[in-house]
Amino acid sequence: MNLKIALLAGDGIGPEVLSQAVKCLQAVEETFNHNFVYREAPVGAIAIDKHGDPLPEKTLNLCEEADAVLFGAIGDPKYDNNPDAKVRPEQGLLKLRKELGLFANIRPVKVFPKLLKNSPLKPEIISGTDFTIYRELTGGIYFGEKKINAEGTEASDLCSYTEKEISRIAHLAFKAAKNRKNKLTLVDKANVLESSRLWRKVVSKIGESYPEVKLEYMFVDNAAMQIILNPSQFDVILTENMFGDIISDEGSVIGGSIGLLASASVGTDSAMFEPIHGSYPQAKGQDIANPIASILSAAMLLEHFKLFEEAMAVREAVDKSLKKGIVTPDLDSKSQYGTNHVGDFIAENIVDSDDDFNMNDENIDLGKSTII
Repeated sequence: MNLKIALLAGDGIGPEVLSQAVKCLQAVEETFNHNFVYREAPVGAIAIDKHGDPLPEKTLNLCEEADAVLFGAIGDPKYDNNPDAKVRPEQGLLKLRKELGLFANIRPVKVFPKLLKNSPLKPEIISGTDFTIYRELTGGIYFGEKKINAEGTEASDLCSYTEKEISRIAHLAFKAAKNRKNKLTLVDKANVLESSRLWRKVVSKIGESYPEVKLEYMFVDNAAMQIILNPSQFDVILTENMFGDIISDEGSVIGGSIGLLASASVGTDSAMFEPIHGSYPQAKGQDIANPIASILSAAMLLEHFKLFEEAMAVREAVDKSLKKGIVTPDLDSKSQYGTNHVGDFIAENIVDSDDDFNMNDENIDLGKSTII
């Protein structure tokens, strides 16, 4: 298969983790005889510094022409700590989602058995956790009308949704549930918000077309609690933009590191794939950032184009790295492996996917591995 992939590394650790994902895609090219063409473009704080715009027109054009976008991370402290900043890196990401029509954000939350001990929650609570969040991405309070009075003492943000916006992502979520455990949970605040009541009305009507899928409703405050108390009860979670932003970040800590979770943002004609973690500027250039979320985002990219065997090869290589302890310090404080080494190991095991491989454990302790 031939694919044109736009690479938007962004800020902080974005370039470091994105380069590891590209290594793995190149290994897939070599192993499965594909041809991927990569083109880079600036976005976020680095784009503001160079062009005065977090999403320059050339970057947007590149993304529109590409088959898919692979994204790094976005954000910089000099903007985070300045409430008066008129232009912010995050505006570039929001505009990119809007311009590409990326209305659905898909975030898998799965616990790796090898990493049960890494979670702040008890192993017996999180064991078996495997759910996916479908978050509406281009509507709601983030894109609603914003007002502030002349004195700067009163502000408002409008949360607005249409039946069409709700319907298109609801169908995706129901179809996903059909291919999983036939259970969908709509998370809302319908006891208070009129927009949530519209969500319930539209989703319940669509649910009639998917009789095999059990539809449940849960208020967002209860959902936030249940994700911690009993996360394995969920299969597919469907929710609006802001609620999805919050509970997906909450779900990310279940597995023990935000550096493990990938995401896809899809629309009718475009798709973007990115780790859910931020730019982590404190780790920039230190070779300690976890590249697994970015690599798993590349696996989601492959799945999007129905390259399921290729995606499985990436996931199996990630599993090998976890089982063998070839991980960054966020997963093992004693680890001597850095971002590049973990990326190299995973990429090499996509090319050499023999399950019956041997490894020199003495060299592992020294911070180097030898495949025999």
